[in-house]
Amino acid sequence: MSRKKPPQITNGEQPVKNDLPDDEFDEGDDASEVSASELAPISLRLTDDAIGQRLDKVLSGLIPEFSRNRIQQWIEDGYVTVDGAPAKGKMTMLGDEQVEVAPQSAPQDHAYGPEPMALDILHEDKSIIVLDKPAGLVVHPAAGNWSGTLLNGLLHHCPGLANVPRAGIVHRLDKETSGLMVVAKTLSAQTDLVRQLQARTMKRQYLALVWGLPQLSGTVDAPMARHPRDRIKMAVSQSMTAKPAVTHYRRLATGLIDSKPVSLVHCRLETGRTHQIRVHLQSLGFPLVGDALYGKQHLASVFPRQALQAARLGLTHPTSGKFRQWAAPLPQDIADLLVRAGIDPALAMIPEMSSEPDPMTGDLDDDEY
Repeated sequence: MSRKKPPQITNGEQPVKNDLPDDEFDEGDDASEVSASELAPISLRLTDDAIGQRLDKVLSGLIPEFSRNRIQQWIEDGYVTVDGAPAKGKMTMLGDEQVEVAPQSAPQDHAYGPEPMALDILHEDKSIIVLDKPAGLVVHPAAGNWSGTLLNGLLHHCPGLANVPRAGIVHRLDKETSGLMVVAKTLSAQTDLVRQLQARTMKRQYLALVWGLPQLSGTVDAPMARHPRDRIKMAVSQSMTAKPAVTHYRRLATGLIDSKPVSLVHCRLETGRTHQIRVHLQSLGFPLVGDALYGKQHLASVFPRQALQAARLGLTHPTSGKFRQWAAPLPQDIADLLVRAGIDPALAMIPEMSSEPDPMTGDLDDDEY
């Protein structure tokens, strides 16, 4: 069952766009499908209209509020009977059968509930939470990950976040990217943080280990869009749907992994497109170490995830109005990878950021790196 997209966050009369992309929502089933927990068992007496038709097709027509895939799963799991006997999805109806359906909750029906979770919180006050997300943790419930997400952990840690859209989440990191995120604890704080993202005054800087030897510093100014053939991927594109994307990078150190050159790179973003750092560096010929989606497939086993860390975060505090910044410690797995490459982990340092705004362009972030 797909979730309806959340309403816009508003402050006064001006709507504030939500900076999480629409495609985070499941597109598999119809958004109007209701929760199974809202319905009692369903009894149906079939008519001649059902003669010669498969049971799952008949039921999808009689109870259209549920998707056919979901009905097929109920049949397979034994929650549908025909004349008192367990049903089979491919059975052909003769008409006049008595069908009983016991609707069952789908995992997504409970996707937005609290779950105990250890959170690495670097800062918390009445307005915001700054945390260090580990690799492997999904930020928001979606198809394939209806539980065990950061959102579920946040709701357990701070139940009041149930009153804030998306439990206060205003930006996200890809599942296998580790590092800093900020979460709003109030609607006013969330509105303020989203506007900082829109205005490009929130600063996010990253560390990446890439294959190859990029030049000492440079800028990738290349629009991005969904890959034309592989919906999971993004790509540099000149299509009408492409959005501006700008990444500044600086090489910090070089080393070798299995006799192949690698470089430690500091990245600063002007825009926050989905997979932006991964796509931009790959477009230069320097894919991230461990990136199975965009990287060198024959080298994917070198590291179990993309070697990417959201290392430093700076923002104007929504209550005090003062510029604040935080740095995340280097994860042990990336530190070990640097040692393997002959790079001193101490070189993986990003200097403190200025409170002055960076010269930035573009529109709202997609925010998944």
